[in-house]
Amino acid sequence: MGIYTDRATHINGHLQGFSKNKKIPKIIEQLVLKALSHYPELENTHIRFVFSRKLKKSVMAARPIVNTLLQSRNKRTYAILISPVFKLTRSIEPIHHLPEEVLIGWLGHELGHIMDYEQRTVWGVAKFGLLYWVSKRYVRKAERVADTFAVNRGMASYLLSTKTFILGHSELSTRYKAKIARLYLSPDDIVELVSEMEKKTTPEKEEFLTDEVALIQRNREEDTG
Repeated sequence: MGIYTDRATHINGHLQGFSKNKKIPKIIEQLVLKALSHYPELENTHIRFVFSRKLKKSVMAARPIVNTLLQSRNKRTYAILISPVFKLTRSIEPIHHLPEEVLIGWLGHELGHIMDYEQRTVWGVAKFGLLYWVSKRYVRKAERVADTFAVNRGMASYLLSTKTFILGHSELSTRYKAKIARLYLSPDDIVELVSEMEKKTTPEKEEFLTDEVALIQRNREEDTG
């Protein structure tokens, strides 16, 4: 667990079906497809999974490809940028050396952001990008929405693995762990969210997600005030 090579990776027919309109590095293909299998709504969505050294403060980031936003919605393209390395206080590890469930959880969270983007107009996506950079309060709300999408798609165990891994890692900087604790849902928050979602019917879950997205949009003036 934790190291994936082309020889060791076997993509079965079920998972391969989730590769439509996706660009995925071979070394993490199996993990990406496992995460995508929880999001059948994104089957036809164009998504590029790209290793990028430009990420300085994050391990992954989901972003729309700007020049595709003015096209029809079914031609929108998104990128999930992935740092090729995982930086520790005294060493650096290749990202694909991390535990499988941790990376799937990270990918599931970023796909939750894409689910959020898919519900927005062009101007809604633009406002999201602006507010995400200027308002920490907005960031907390947006990250909750992404996690809520992931939990509703059956990814709670992966999210818990990711967050427990980060918060409990002895070689991650205190500053980074403090940022994660401040801006993202905690493991306890996720357990509580799972319990809350289990009590809802499928239509109620979708309504809950719609309300979560609408809430952060209604409050955008307050967040920038």
